[in-house]
Amino acid sequence: MGRIRILPDQVANKIAAGEVVERPASVVKELLENSLDAGATELRVEVESGGRRLIRIVDDGCGMLRDDALLAFERHATSKLRDVKDLLSISTLGFRGEALPSIASVSRLLLETRSAEETTGTRIEIAGGKMLRCEEAALGGGTVIAVRDLFYNVPARKKFLRTEQTELAHIASLVTHYSLAHPEKTFQLIGGATELLYVTPVATLAERVFQVFGGRTLEDLVEIGDREKDLFLAQPSVPPAQAIADYRAEPDEPPTRRFRLSGFFSRPQVQKSNRNSVFIFVNGRLIRDRLLLHALSSAYHNLMPPAAYPFALLFLACDAEEVDVNVHPSKTEVRFRHGSFVHDFVRDTIRERLMESRPAPSFVAATRISTEQPAARLPYSEFSQMMEDQAPDAVSLVETEPASIAPSAPVEGAPLPEFTLRPTAGPSPRLDFSAPPIEVAPGPRPSGKLSRRLDAHGEFPPEAVPPPEFSLSVLSDLRPLGQIHESFIVAAGRDGLWIVDQHVAHERILFEQVLKQRAAGAVETQRLLMPIILTVTAEQQIDYARIADELRASGFETEPFGNRTIAVKSAPAAVGPADLEQILFEILEIAEGEMRQRSLDDLRREICAGIACRAAIKINTRLDAAKMEWLLRALSETDCPMSCPHGRPIAMHYSTREILKAFHRI
Repeated sequence: MGRIRILPDQVANKIAAGEVVERPASVVKELLENSLDAGATELRVEVESGGRRLIRIVDDGCGMLRDDALLAFERHATSKLRDVKDLLSISTLGFRGEALPSIASVSRLLLETRSAEETTGTRIEIAGGKMLRCEEAALGGGTVIAVRDLFYNVPARKKFLRTEQTELAHIASLVTHYSLAHPEKTFQLIGGATELLYVTPVATLAERVFQVFGGRTLEDLVEIGDREKDLFLAQPSVPPAQAIADYRAEPDEPPTRRFRLSGFFSRPQVQKSNRNSVFIFVNGRLIRDRLLLHALSSAYHNLMPPAAYPFALLFLACDAEEVDVNVHPSKTEVRFRHGSFVHDFVRDTIRERLMESRPAPSFVAATRISTEQPAARLPYSEFSQMMEDQAPDAVSLVETEPASIAPSAPVEGAPLPEFTLRPTAGPSPRLDFSAPPIEVAPGPRPSGKLSRRLDAHGEFPPEAVPPPEFSLSVLSDLRPLGQIHESFIVAAGRDGLWIVDQHVAHERILFEQVLKQRAAGAVETQRLLMPIILTVTAEQQIDYARIADELRASGFETEPFGNRTIAVKSAPAAVGPADLEQILFEILEIAEGEMRQRSLDDLRREICAGIACRAAIKINTRLDAAKMEWLLRALSETDCPMSCPHGRPIAMHYSTREILKAFHRI
């Protein structure tokens, strides 16, 4: 007798359930997607014991006919596919026909449904994959599916479930995701006796974000808008105009594919420790795609530390033929037909919006953003000359580079650090950029100026204080007041107080200067009197040969000088001889550890970041008013004044509104 046999349907269904039904949240996902495909506008999810005891999904969708309800529990039975060609353009969330039979094989399931075409509904009860009853019932429109005792007949799978709170958190995250993807629908989630989520239909995605996360989160986000880009599909030798003309003459396949990206993403200072706050949808389908996650991380390169992640709510829409959703049993992964194009489109779109919005961090609450004209740039050589005229202060700090300007909690019994505000030496009138005075006005508030109406206590009514309006472009209009620890510039602006990290601010200025010089092929270099000889490891020597051209384009003239040695003849003008050896070894470490996983453009930016970091002014350096004024003005002209090339914030803002709140004036 042969050894190969066909498995019974009951065993096959349980094997399929192992792929489709991983935990209670997997059941909710499959049933929610079926409800959305059915055109439901109101969806209610009820959960008990984290989904182990009960999962009930109620929707007002189209419902099912009696015969369709019976067929729905057969394997690979679906209403969404007809032939193999349909697999190339799947536009529905569900299509496999495995969800219902897989769920029914590992639970006690009750289905109640009625289509508008029938006067009575259908009630079907299944336990462990066996149908117990099927009867007519007086039901309203739509569908109700109750899943009880999940994994009751598969004890081994039940042991792998987490605590009730953990499983409920996964379900809540899933329902939240789909509520964000469908702001025009009602979603309700009830866990036990607690209503965890209830959102009603709204007109815009921003309103749904406000419903789910609140106004504070919404203020920290930047809206993408609807950004579109066309992918040209014709052969490179065919001009686009000719290809479009050929398509109009013989319409077989359109010469372009349109991709559209919308949603929100956070400013660089909003940093999460994991990717749980990244929500990505492709054609309305919730996915966890490595390609898009990498594109998102690449957009924040040099703006956020490598171990930090942003908040992102991204919606990518494209032709169904451009994405294959049939690559994972749970449909959480996709494959793009033109992956490189999609990756670059998402990365560049988010990066461009970051550059356009120039979001500024604040101590308390984020504020709206405006745009102002930047001032003229002072060349680096002039700043270097000013630095040579200024002797450094003798006061030193314990830390060489502060990781954060937020003070840590004091240790009991230890002396507090002495933060002194060093005044500038007699500011001249050209540095007088003071904010407009607060006016006492009994009548209507003048437009554009902060005013107040006195009550019995002399307080500011909240409506008398306009919302703050600023962007990092106003850095050029700030009035420098002095330094804290000769490391942070304190400046007054039209809307509050600013604190600027002088080292990372100068680092950002030099970083963008070096990037532009490198792109133009005009990096300023300095010839060394005597070549510097570096001894490297065998692996570093291999990496050096790989990046020698990039080093040359960045201003380093180097050549092999025997076995495992490199001779350096010239270097970028911004790098001092004392830092030259260290920066080259740092670049080789980048190549050794990360170049195989990162793009050539990322390596170029890392090289430029290393040059800028070594050349920038250090903390514990006294600056006079002219130097501080130049630094703020030059920073305001950069493309990205909110973060240094390594992702640390540059400027922190304390708005007038928050100052008034702190003093209980409003």
